[in-house]
Amino acid sequence: MKTILYMAITANGYIARKNDETPWSKEEWGSFFSKVKEAKNIVLGRKTFEMMKSNGNLKEIGDPLVIVVSNKMKNNLDNPNYLFVNSPEQAIETLKEKGFNEVFIAGGAALNSSFMQKGLVDEIYLDIEPFVFGDGVKLFSENDFEANLELLSIKNLSKNVLQLHYRVIK
Repeated sequence: MKTILYMAITANGYIARKNDETPWSKEEWGSFFSKVKEAKNIVLGRKTFEMMKSNGNLKEIGDPLVIVVSNKMKNNLDNPNYLFVNSPEQAIETLKEKGFNEVFIAGGAALNSSFMQKGLVDEIYLDIEPFVFGDGVKLFSENDFEANLELLSIKNLSKNVLQLHYRVIK
């Protein structure tokens, strides 16, 4: 089971402004949506799920199976495409049971850190946008982990947006 972390970031490593706004380019969103459609699933933290649901992003990407890692939310039978689990391991196990070969992680910072801390991430895509934020949401929340990466590819999504694709060395 391959586990992929995919995030858009500023040049200085933020995934959102302090108010959670993400002013990313249409090229970045296009690349992100394409990857989600390929994976047919997306793993989110509670806050990221609530934002993507309320702004219509989940419908825009074709209503993939959404796994939300949260201790505060429980399954809602109104939408069988939204499943709630308590841990990164449970997210992976749920997707494995449903026949998926790939886990697509899309934030936020605490979720990203929890997967990294447990050594569960195999690949990382970082779409670097031409912004610098003085404050905001970092790619990873404060947590005790380290990882060595191998650069697999560099791709220009546009004149100003760069995509780095890494393998996590285990």
